[in-house]
Amino acid sequence: MVSTSARPASRPLNFWVCLGIPAVAAMILVLLELTDLDMALARLFYDPLAGDFIGRHSYFLEDILHDRAKQVVIGFSLFAVIGFVGAFFVQRLKPFKRELGCLVLSLGLATSFVTPVKVVTAVQCPWSLEQFGGHEQYSELLSPRPPTDKPGRCWPGGHAATGFTLFALFFVLRDRRPRLARNAFIFAFALGSVFSISRMMQGAHFFSHNVWTAIFCWLICLGSYYYILYRPASRDERLGKAQTANA
Repeated sequence: MVSTSARPASRPLNFWVCLGIPAVAAMILVLLELTDLDMALARLFYDPLAGDFIGRHSYFLEDILHDRAKQVVIGFSLFAVIGFVGAFFVQRLKPFKRELGCLVLSLGLATSFVTPVKVVTAVQCPWSLEQFGGHEQYSELLSPRPPTDKPGRCWPGGHAATGFTLFALFFVLRDRRPRLARNAFIFAFALGSVFSISRMMQGAHFFSHNVWTAIFCWLICLGSYYYILYRPASRDERLGKAQTANA
């Protein structure tokens, strides 16, 4: 964050883009339930001779890219909480209190929603399905769940949320450091995608599970930004900028 203490007016926010793209993506995902895309992509990572997914027992995917990477993001979240609390007492942090609060709220909401939704939806993981050596029956997202003693806990993707929750950095930085905000968006999207693919390789999630997660994380971070930080420029501020540009 920059050293200036005054919080600038927010850069224009195109809601048609910020809300429209996720809405279109969600409609496409619903239509994809009528296709075999999820299954086809899962088969790319399944070895029928071994009867398991190629990354199921990978030390790198499980211990490094899953456990350790999650711990790093959790550590970052704890650091953000400490920064937010410190903003009430440390003079240099006080100008950034709202940004830090928005960051903490976004990170908290974008990760905590996953487990309750998993319980409600009870979607099975690929590795639990009959098609991939398991014992459970496949069901589409919006269809009833087949009877089972072991309800699924795989929609949306929890590890993908660990990466996509960092969309929060894009919104927190967009008004003060636009270029850094764009880099933060790229980083969050790339990290969430890597986490998503790694879990697909392990048979933990279908492709659509992770895309839904990205949509939810984006909307949560967008909503937090809008209600906490978004401050459109006033008429006088817009006129001032126009006069400066024409000078």
